[in-house]
Amino acid sequence: MNASMDVAPGLRDILATNLRVVFCGINPGLKSAVLGHHFAGRGNRFWKTIHLAGFTPQEITPENGESILVYRCGLTTAVDRATSRADELSRDEFESAGSGLSAKIARYSPTYTAFLGKRAFSAIFRRKLVSWGEQDVLLGGSKTWVLPNPSGLNRSFSLHQLARAYSELRLALDGVPR
Repeated sequence: MNASMDVAPGLRDILATNLRVVFCGINPGLKSAVLGHHFAGRGNRFWKTIHLAGFTPQEITPENGESILVYRCGLTTAVDRATSRADELSRDEFESAGSGLSAKIARYSPTYTAFLGKRAFSAIFRRKLVSWGEQDVLLGGSKTWVLPNPSGLNRSFSLHQLARAYSELRLALDGVPR
């Protein structure tokens, strides 16, 4: 596996070739940007969710985020700018980030790019209506999927509901030849 840590302000991508999925967060939270660890916010449920969904055999800590590569998963963000809340980002920021994100995904060529939340996907692909799950468009040659955002600020989904939604992606990936 050829790994790379592309630099984003305060937070580095965790990417490699031959990944099954790249989880694409909206943007770094302030704590993640300061600490340099993805999903480092106290209330963020990403690491617990991917473990419960079967992507990892144990829950990874943000400090050990690079170990996600062992499970053929990677991490990036749609927008590099760190904010305390994702709603501080403009639609223009998402739209202008789309070409760079597409080039990055094309470089690493994962099977799926999973957007964590509808907002970035909607802006990048200029779609008003987005459903959860597999999408009908490619990003840099990668299939796309939209998952609920695991942020602690998103209480529309319980941990159980998040794990179930993420499990659907894992099951789809299990059906793809390696």
